[in-house]
Amino acid sequence: MKKPEDRSGYLFSKGYSNYVFMLLFLLYMFDYIDRMIITSMFTSIEKDWGISHMQSGLLVSAVYWAIVLLTFPVSILIDRWSRSKTIGIMAILWSMATALCALTGNFAQLFMARLLIGVGEAGYAPGGSALIAGLYPLEKRSKMMGLWNASIPLGTAIGVLLGGIIALKLGWKHAFGIVAFPGLIVAILFLFVKDYKTVDLSFVDKMNNKVKMKAKDIFQEFITKPSLIFTYFGMATVVFVTTSLITWLSTYFQIERGLAQDKAGTLASAVMILAIVGAPLGGFLTDRWRKTQPRARLLFPTISTLLTSVFLFAALYLFKGTIQFILLLIMGVLIMSFISGAASVTQDVIHPGLRAMSYAVAVIVQNLLGSSIAPVVVGRIYDLTNIKTAFAFLPFVLFAGALLFYLGSRHYTRDIEKVAKINLEAAA
Repeated sequence: MKKPEDRSGYLFSKGYSNYVFMLLFLLYMFDYIDRMIITSMFTSIEKDWGISHMQSGLLVSAVYWAIVLLTFPVSILIDRWSRSKTIGIMAILWSMATALCALTGNFAQLFMARLLIGVGEAGYAPGGSALIAGLYPLEKRSKMMGLWNASIPLGTAIGVLLGGIIALKLGWKHAFGIVAFPGLIVAILFLFVKDYKTVDLSFVDKMNNKVKMKAKDIFQEFITKPSLIFTYFGMATVVFVTTSLITWLSTYFQIERGLAQDKAGTLASAVMILAIVGAPLGGFLTDRWRKTQPRARLLFPTISTLLTSVFLFAALYLFKGTIQFILLLIMGVLIMSFISGAASVTQDVIHPGLRAMSYAVAVIVQNLLGSSIAPVVVGRIYDLTNIKTAFAFLPFVLFAGALLFYLGSRHYTRDIEKVAKINLEAAA
């Protein structure tokens, strides 16, 4: 039987682990640049092709639908084959698909190209989460997850900002080609990154015998962990709101404040980019709190999500102008601070050989209930009423997320005690 996982050391050297982390960060940043650059170009695309707001939302949802369909089968490949090679191949695919968007001539073609971006991005979050969980010690996991997820708001903000500027200066199609090339270079570099050996899917039974896991054992590994299930659904509520804001906040500023497309995109980027502070800060605070509170990785998301709900409610319902924007900026810091603890839970309470699959389930739930439907739901309400009404229910979705995280925290310590202790080994 293998020794328990080393909880103080690194799988590789600290320097090499940080190099791999840097590449992972850059790839996640380009992932979201490629994914979200389209949002600040909606006005230009709608004007050129005469499509509706709902159709614009579908161009964002297309990516998430492809992710939902493919993330689980790709995660199996990641867990059973190679994290680094799978990530590199996927990143090459989504970069090429982004460039393809520049060559489209109608809505149907652009929709299909956006689906192909989702095909490429389907396994990146599960693969990256599993690799980070293996590279770093358990006590640093939330901090590193927080730092890694800071690339999401950074990539989103860069994408929204570049989209608005390039659309006005060169035309919106040029934006896709410009952002695709840098990600392709990083993707090729990642093909040569070291990995850890595939983890044997086994556990020790009550008779102290090593038993190979069967399909029912894998299913039970997930279904018997309440903290994991509550975390999945809690993450989905926050992702619903973040995707709604990422997709439509620029439009909200254009309509409600009468701003030009590039100015509105800049303000929306300013709100979302502040999550680059919140995500790593949440990880740092969560790991510090965890030293005295074992449930910190779910209690911190409970508090931060509740505060996000309060600030968003105040911004949408109580204030306008400068005060509203300040409240939205504070919300921008808070809204992603949940991710470090919640993402760590998806790795903490599951068998080490199922880590990519665990985050794949999180991605499926997030996208089915959050990312894939948020742009369409908000877009449809906007079509029927106005953008202000379309945003009105978002604070209450966050309140539900805070409740789910709290319920999950009540089971966390018991669930983590059930996890098989397996030592990870570096692959040749």
